[in-house]
Order: sequence, then structure tokens, then C-alpha cells
Amino acid sequence: MALSSIVPLWLLAGLFGLLFGSFLNVCIYRVPRDLSIVWPGSSCPSCGSPIAWYDNLPVISFLVLRGRCRRCAQPIGYRYLTVELSTAILFGFIAASSGFTLESLKGCLFVSVLMVLFWTDIEERLLPDEFTLGGTLVGLILAVFVPMHSALADSLIPAAGPRAQSLFNSAAGALLLAFPLAGIGWLYQRVRRRVGLGMGDVKLLGLIGTFLGAERGLIALLIGSVSGSVVGVAYILVRRKDPQTYQLPFGSFLCAGALISALWNAEINSLLGVR
Repeated sequence: MALSSIVPLWLLAGLFGLLFGSFLNVCIYRVPRDLSIVWPGSSCPSCGSPIAWYDNLPVISFLVLRGRCRRCAQPIGYRYLTVELSTAILFGFIAASSGFTLESLKGCLFVSVLMVLFWTDIEERLLPDEFTLGGTLVGLILAVFVPMHSALADSLIPAAGPRAQSLFNSAAGALLLAFPLAGIGWLYQRVRRRVGLGMGDVKLLGLIGTFLGAERGLIALLIGSVSGSVVGVAYILVRRKDPQTYQLPFGSFLCAGALISALWNAEINSLLGVR
């Protein structure tokens, strides 16, 4: 009897998401610091003591330890719990929507990359190339095996096969999102004499474009830009930050916009008239 007939696929995906979320937490902390994500094992950021396997169980250990290190009793941080739970929920949602398919694998990979970039930008104001550029390459490769339908590709290269159209859509999405914003950022820096849009954001847009394509990538950009502007202005006003010097984690808002655009795939495709 198949395991999936006993345990629902979405539940299996959610349990895997819990475990993988723990690994993503390692990436979020170590990659911006140029540390190995493989060795050494997990340790407390405060006292440096190694974390035993029974204190490293996703969600369970956090609750048992009440969010504190067993040795030094310093807070662990709710980001660890948030990443594990949200990854589990998102993996389960993707599995429930798409089943056990290459499309689900692509969706889970995209969610994982966005999760890391969302938190590294919030905590470190950094979008590591390992995930932006590396993710862009993966997105282009997957476009060959997981076709993305596009009204743009249908109109420009109607005679091409679905794989060629999908690859075109992926590459066009990266170019349409990344290059105009790079030009605006360059112009802003020339006029205002300060950085307005970091290259990390531009690379992130390239990543989003390769996974979502041109049309849905532009929707992700719109959602991220509007939400970032509204939340950013509100935060500056409430916390009385200097708008001239405060650095908004714009990449985190772009990640959130990309996540929304990816999960509401059918609804957005219907809106765009994509088959």
C-alpha cells in the first residue's frame, strides 16, 4: 500500500516543509556571514554551544525550550519558528494544489528561495547572489521542463513549441523586470547622489521573472512596489525614521509579491487571459 494512500500528500509535503524550513533557517543565518551551511552543526548564536539533535527538532524543540537556549537561556528568536511553520504550510498548499508533479517541485524550490531572501533582506539588508543568481539559473532550466504559458510568447513566437515558448517567457520575464529597474536605479543615483535601488533588488527581479514569466512577474513587481511604499511610509512616520537615510528592505516586499503571484496562479492566469 502506497504511503500517500495512508497519509495525504499535502500532509507529507507539510512535514517535509517543517524539516526543510529548519535547513532554510541555517541558510538565512550563515550565508550572509559567508559560513558553511553544512559544517559545523547547529550552535547557539549567543553562547556558541552545540545544539543537540533533540533540541533541534522543528517547532517541537522551540516550544519545549520556550524559545530559549538550553545552556545560556538567551532568546532563540521567533524567526526560526516562523520560517519552519510557514514553509510547512506553503509546501502543503502547493502539494494540495498541484499534486506530486514537477510543477510542485518548482513551486517548492521557488518558495524556499524566496523565504531565504525575504529574511536575509529584513535582517541583514542583503540579498545573497547564491540565491538570486543561482535561483535565476535554476528558473531558466526548469522553464524547459515545466512549461509556463504566456500570452506574450503566444503572440510573438506562435509557431514555437511549448518548451521554447516557456523558455522565452522565462528569459523575457527576467529582462523585462530587471533591466528597466536597473536603469531607474542608475538614473536615481546620478541625480540624487545616493543609492536608491541596490543591485541585489535587480538580481532578485531577474529571479522572479525567470520563475513567474513576464506577465505574472510584472504583477509581483506591482504588488511588492505598492505594499513596500505603503508599509515603508507608515513605518517611517510611526517610528520617526529619517526618510533620507532609512533603508527599506524592498527585496522582502518583492518576495512577498512574488509569493502571492505564484500561489494564486490560476486566478492570475485567468485575469491575464493565459490558457
